[in-house]
Amino acid sequence: MTPPPNPAASAPERHLQVRHAVSVCVGMVIGAGIFKTSPMVASSLASDQALYLAWALGGLLSFIGALCFAELAAAFPHAGGDYHFLRLAFGQRTGFLFAWSRFAVIHTGSMALLAFVFGDYFSQVVRLDPWLGPALGAYAPALFAAAVIVALTLLNLRGVHVGLGTQVGLMLLVIGGLLALGVAAAWLMLQGLPPATPTAAPERAGQVEIGTAFVFVFLAYGGWSDAATLSAEMRDGRRGIVHALMLGLATVTLLYLLANFAYLRGLGLEGLAHSQAPAAELMRLAFGAPGELLIVAAVALTSITVMNATLIAGARTTWAAARDLQQAQWLGGGLGARLARWDLSRGIPPAAIAAIGTVAVALVGLGTVTRGGFSTMVDYLSPVYWGFLTLSAASVLVLRRRLPQAPRPFKVPLYPWLPLLFCGCSGYLLVSSLLYVKAGALVGVAVLAVGAMVLVPRRR
Repeated sequence: MTPPPNPAASAPERHLQVRHAVSVCVGMVIGAGIFKTSPMVASSLASDQALYLAWALGGLLSFIGALCFAELAAAFPHAGGDYHFLRLAFGQRTGFLFAWSRFAVIHTGSMALLAFVFGDYFSQVVRLDPWLGPALGAYAPALFAAAVIVALTLLNLRGVHVGLGTQVGLMLLVIGGLLALGVAAAWLMLQGLPPATPTAAPERAGQVEIGTAFVFVFLAYGGWSDAATLSAEMRDGRRGIVHALMLGLATVTLLYLLANFAYLRGLGLEGLAHSQAPAAELMRLAFGAPGELLIVAAVALTSITVMNATLIAGARTTWAAARDLQQAQWLGGGLGARLARWDLSRGIPPAAIAAIGTVAVALVGLGTVTRGGFSTMVDYLSPVYWGFLTLSAASVLVLRRRLPQAPRPFKVPLYPWLPLLFCGCSGYLLVSSLLYVKAGALVGVAVLAVGAMVLVPRRR
């Protein structure tokens, strides 16, 4: 492997203040997932207190992980993020395998997951039964999910994409939606209404699955690994990123605790555990149809915007990895040439966009066949995601030994204990996502194995 370039020579300009980084951090972490993951967490736990504790611990452990990524990003600033860290620590093959996982599992699985959030909420107010009949109408969430992915893919193939200003607006919209849930809970309390419970809800199995609960909790906290790369652009190169991550993740944690308080106050633990769209149900209880329409619009727009951002970023990562694979002579032929082509007239990598959209639609089909939808997508991407996040966290330890001379404007406090703690937590979540293995998880691991055999050739 060729020696890495001097990090100081390629460092981005340091121009961000703490308030800028906090807003970006919150916007990267908070997405539509919080409107869907809470029922899965509630169904795995036995009490309200356990639910609050799980979300609080999720925020704390995410902050520890973000500190690890802050050191990596400050020492080795690069647009590739995890891809670059893994290549430095474990070599080209691991980096290319990670790029494959983003294309075939993580990015596309995230798009399908968000598409199911969109479909589940949108089908609460738009019924397809009158047009398609009861049999096909039951598949309305999947049909809406596939349709929105196709529409976004076609839109991006024309060179149209969402700007940064819209992404900041998205953050404000999601925060407004979470605050609206708190207002709904306060209104129900003022009215003296007890928490609702589902009609004829089945008895809880009684088994507490902490590992499963944390898989869904950390899914909602996902995004801080990207936010940590802002350390290379902070004016205060040592303390700025720490303050931004602390304030940003504290804000996210408080908003998530508020949302779960609102769910519990309006629906109860059993009602939350059996809800398909808890935010819509809560707003309907508090404010009727107008409140339900308001939150459905917020969730739908959030899902679309985050999917669009994932498609934009994922296509560019796929294009960059395909170009690197061609240069390494590991991916040739017409497919490799198409994926590595950039259309200057439209400013996009068209084949990469089309490929990601196609795989995401196929994953919607997988979720429909397994009848798991959102849960299947979580199963599909979780083992692969946590496996590579464990390796990324271990990169802190490896690069401290391999490149001790590299300037590190920020270092993880309590080294090596905090990196080891986060590696252990990530490894635990990897095992948890495999212990309760379902069809989606098996397919995700199989897709990663295919990439290992095809894209990562053996040494001669």
